[in-house]
Amino acid sequence: MLVSKKFIPSLFTILNAFCGFLSIVNAANGQFETASWFIVYATLFDMVDGLVARMLKTSSDFGVELDSLSDVISFGVAPSFLLYSIFFKDFEGIGIALASLIMVFSAIRLARFNVELIGYDKDKFKGLPTPIASVTICSYLIFYHNKIFSDNLSYYLIFILVIALPILMISRFTYITLPKLSKKSIKKNFPIFLILISVLIIIGLTKGKSAFPFVILYILSGIIMSITKMFTKRKPPRSEKTEVRSKYSEVRSQKSNVKSEMEKGKL
Repeated sequence: MLVSKKFIPSLFTILNAFCGFLSIVNAANGQFETASWFIVYATLFDMVDGLVARMLKTSSDFGVELDSLSDVISFGVAPSFLLYSIFFKDFEGIGIALASLIMVFSAIRLARFNVELIGYDKDKFKGLPTPIASVTICSYLIFYHNKIFSDNLSYYLIFILVIALPILMISRFTYITLPKLSKKSIKKNFPIFLILISVLIIIGLTKGKSAFPFVILYILSGIIMSITKMFTKRKPPRSEKTEVRSKYSEVRSQKSNVKSEMEKGKL
């Protein structure tokens, strides 16, 4: 083979980065909607590279690192530059700082992900995934900013997004990930696949306009599930508590005996 199958997923990862670069080029030329779409395309390539790696069983440390570097470009630098070009450049220094939050916190989020990664399969994410944060921004800019929403509402909402999304990326809220694409996984996670297919159909029927509400629902789902889990953690049964206390008392008693024997020895 001219190209090793181990490198095939990385080809999609490189396309992800290239789409991020094209987004920056288009934003610099004032083509803001096209720039937003290229970030969406980058998200699709980011999904495909993971699926291909699992299907070919070619996940590797190299792939993980390349994926994170590409994500910093497509879901960090590109959306930050887009936000600056389309809105925040009028705010000078403060605008630069605010627009850069997506880039900075994306880098932190991805670095934390790589450090905490154990194995290559994951069933949940800690913190909002960077592609979701970028799709939230792009779907808002394409369909809602100064269009469906009024100029006044759009003005405040873009500030909320640019501050809230970076915080959510480095938060400890947990978000479900896409299960493996296999017969066994589909049977096990059938409700999730059914919801996903339904969402994609609705987004297609609405010509993309429903994408923004759906990503907002996904964002809220992670927050709600995490808070619910925090308040419904199983308390240890009374018998377990009693056992723990008795063991603690036993350890204290042993320490006390040892101390008294040492004191006797000194005398």
